[in-house]
Amino acid sequence: MSTATRPMNDEEVFSEMNKMVAFIKQEALEKAREIKVKADEEFNIEKAKLVRQESINVEEQFQRKVKQAEVRQRILTSTLINKSRLQVLQQRQEMLDSIFSDAQNALAEVPNDTEQYSKLLVNLCVQAFVHLNDATVNVRGRKADAELIKEAVPKAVEIYKEKTGKSISATVVVDSPLPDTVLGGVRISALNGRITVDNTLQARLDLSSDRMLPQLRNVLFGQSPNRKFFN
Repeated sequence: MSTATRPMNDEEVFSEMNKMVAFIKQEALEKAREIKVKADEEFNIEKAKLVRQESINVEEQFQRKVKQAEVRQRILTSTLINKSRLQVLQQRQEMLDSIFSDAQNALAEVPNDTEQYSKLLVNLCVQAFVHLNDATVNVRGRKADAELIKEAVPKAVEIYKEKTGKSISATVVVDSPLPDTVLGGVRISALNGRITVDNTLQARLDLSSDRMLPQLRNVLFGQSPNRKFFN
């Protein structure tokens, strides 16, 4: 025998409605929690990405600044080294110039010793005669040395003939003397001036300076550590 379903009264209807509302509310709360958890996870992931990217940016900026500082330091160091080298080179050159200047001043005093200077003029003439190896030459010197040169040339001609067995005609040119800046000595030419031997004291000093400069540097400053080959 079946039991007929009776209609729910108001209290029962209200109770069922409350259950439905509670169920829907619970579902909504759980859904809200899921959404919040997911949102928090996505936020934390995005936050971690931003923090990591910012850390990378900060590190890159730091490395750039470090490299820039290193470059500035290298430039400054190189500038100071070059400046120091230039100062050393300048001081060394001033010392060499002073030595050559002293030598030049000493040479300027040579003609004052007439006896020794006369012998020197003879030797300088003979040396030039041998080098030119020509039968006719012209001899020039300073105006102040004209008389000494006139005396020296005949002696040099005789010595040249004794040494080589050759005769030579040497003419002292007095109308176009050498300037006093040559310090003394002679300048002898052959073949109408096409070949010249400069045996003035200044020329000999210049030649000696060029030849002795490397040895002089080694004596004064020592050998350069950057030099790989030595004569």
